[in-house]
Amino acid sequence: MSSNDSLQRTPQVTWEQAVTDLLQRPDKQDLVLAAYYDNPALEAAKRYWRSAEWSAIRAYLPPAGGKRALDVGAGRGIASFAFAKDGFSVTALEPDPSALVGAAAIRALAAEAGVGIRVEERMSEALPFADGEFDVVFARAVLHHTRDLEHACRQFFRVLKPGGLLLAVREHVISRPEDLQAFFDIHPLHHLYGGENAFLLERYENAIRAAGFSLDQVIAPLDSDINLAPLDAAGARDEIAKRVGSRIPGGRTLTRGVLSFPGIWPVARRLIRGFDHRPGRLYSFVARRP
Repeated sequence: MSSNDSLQRTPQVTWEQAVTDLLQRPDKQDLVLAAYYDNPALEAAKRYWRSAEWSAIRAYLPPAGGKRALDVGAGRGIASFAFAKDGFSVTALEPDPSALVGAAAIRALAAEAGVGIRVEERMSEALPFADGEFDVVFARAVLHHTRDLEHACRQFFRVLKPGGLLLAVREHVISRPEDLQAFFDIHPLHHLYGGENAFLLERYENAIRAAGFSLDQVIAPLDSDINLAPLDAAGARDEIAKRVGSRIPGGRTLTRGVLSFPGIWPVARRLIRGFDHRPGRLYSFVARRP
């Protein structure tokens, strides 16, 4: 048993029950919107498709014509919807049958939106697909949930065509194993369903490379709207300015102004990366099957 496994909690409720609890809490509605759990589901999916996050993801995707995309751990189907809207032939892999946050929700969303989404209720470690079936494998906040990260990456490699793209986005990272409990403590739902996890950055990188992928890009927390969402770059600068300038009169305004100066933000991002050890911060990975 790994140290990560030993810290996992026995779920008190299901994921569907945890999200239901979240939906009913007035003080958590900003989180509901940020996670696209709000209803109607079609409106939430459209908002994701129009988001800065999806726009940044789209920049990595190949032209859609005739391309097949696998959305792993698809949840309620917001990314599956976005792929379908952009012209991909989409398969959504989601083991949870839930009508709120699982396979039944995806089927209902596809029917209401009039888009084609094939749904498979399976785990990512046992993909029921032929070798080389997909042009894109997309995993949004999925790798840190896998029971066997290395095996899941090998499965992603197997079902991709040569030259195919793996996009694993918004993955929780810790700096050292002992930070995992601190991440659990600040997560808004882990205390209920016990399903969260996080890995060291090198664990993700090694698993992707060991599966056979060429790891083209590791996207750090402040480097893209993919990781920043629901903030954007301006929002991130404002949040940093609020924290840095909180002890200095006028410090917030001054810090925001400095970070907005041309050429300063890229340098600041690199500097911040050196001492950013927040447990659970988000990284994304762009990889290809050679």
